[in-house]
Amino acid sequence: MITTSQRGAEGSPWGDAPPDDAEIGRAYQEALAALAERGRFGVRLGLGRTRALLRVLGDPQLSVRGALVAGTNGKGSVLALAGSALRAAGLRAGETPKPHLVSYRERLQIGGRPVDAATFARLVKATIAAADRIPRRLGDPTEFELLTAVVFTWFAEERVDLAIVEVGLGGRLDATHAWDGGVAAVTNVDLDHTERLGPTIGHIAREKAAIIERGDLAVTGATGEALEIVRRRAARLRVPLTIAEPAPIAAVDRDGLLVDLPRLGRVRVGLPGRHQAANVSVADAILDALGEAGIADVPDEARRRGYAEARWPGRLELVSVGGRDVLLDGAHNPAGAATLAIALDDLLPSLTPGRLTLVTAAMADKDVAGIAAALVASPAVRAARIIATAIDTPRAMPAGRLAAIWTNQLATLRTRRLQPAATVETEPNLDAALDRALDGPPGPVVVAGSLYLVGAVRARLVDDPLLRDPGDNPRR
Repeated sequence: MITTSQRGAEGSPWGDAPPDDAEIGRAYQEALAALAERGRFGVRLGLGRTRALLRVLGDPQLSVRGALVAGTNGKGSVLALAGSALRAAGLRAGETPKPHLVSYRERLQIGGRPVDAATFARLVKATIAAADRIPRRLGDPTEFELLTAVVFTWFAEERVDLAIVEVGLGGRLDATHAWDGGVAAVTNVDLDHTERLGPTIGHIAREKAAIIERGDLAVTGATGEALEIVRRRAARLRVPLTIAEPAPIAAVDRDGLLVDLPRLGRVRVGLPGRHQAANVSVADAILDALGEAGIADVPDEARRRGYAEARWPGRLELVSVGGRDVLLDGAHNPAGAATLAIALDDLLPSLTPGRLTLVTAAMADKDVAGIAAALVASPAVRAARIIATAIDTPRAMPAGRLAAIWTNQLATLRTRRLQPAATVETEPNLDAALDRALDGPPGPVVVAGSLYLVGAVRARLVDDPLLRDPGDNPRR
């Protein structure tokens, strides 16, 4: 177990003297570089390395209870809703939203605030040193495995009241599954990461349901075949399972929605989109399970306030730029794109009047044709100005190829006797693509197709002091 005396010294890049801003900046950048260097090991599913690393660090995860949340979509929204309610109840919850949008530090939060740069640098250095002590036959820990160890070390140091941890990929062999907090949740199951999790809903559901362990309380918002698999897993382990049905929707507006929840009655949800009716139901069931497990008690009034105040950056997030509405949303798989299409139809009457402009970019390994097909279900997208661009990363799909996929999708609509009025432009430079959208004719701008895209755009449009890394200059 981590002791108080270890907190300030072990792994400290500065020794006993308090560091200045320049030293913190250098140490933080070195920590980021060290994690990025671990990226060369790629994604390697398996728990052996993470368990060994945590053991070297004193098994800090054993001092933390809480909920582990898996699912294809909605994990982040569930964390945002539950975390907001926990804060409203006066509880210090550790959270692990991912991926980050602007600063890597977003991946480690307590009480909704990201870890500070000095602490992050210290923990990364200590964790990498610990990684050199695990058995060589296990191989080198990956970036995500190191980050998982950093997360639990920090949560243990800070003696959080509980943690809500988002699974990275799948569940059964994800590094976060080295921890069992007492509550396991599966939000939903759809096709994503099929190259690693399997080609069918059934394959993927089994990977995600595996986070349910004997002695847990379980929650799921899954449906159909996936629900049956989750149900069988829980029954086999004699784990009580709560099936969270989407809350009935009373109203939808640009600020969120009104839903009816059991016991709470009419509740405002501060996250836009009809899909949040399912996510708030899962979040509420997780809070019930945390209470039943004796981990955390969240009174009804704290839940109401927390759900209303919940925010989830980059996910159907509305920002105003020069009086124009800009909607930021990842929509990085077909299911997420379908959700965005429905939300656009709901939101469009309350957005800036005019033709919609879609700025889109994607990773080359994503089902981009499926994303485009899902988005054109919205009449607004079928009539939109579409600007295909690219993210500055080796995994990015080139803008020209992305534009060709969109052009083909529109041609497919015409063969079905639909006559879309959408136009497709290509602008490889992301900043230039955004300028082209913002300087164009009146109308709302939607930025979607990848969370990396949303992060790059949000960093330019939204100045959040908590996310300024050492050396960053606030915009004027």
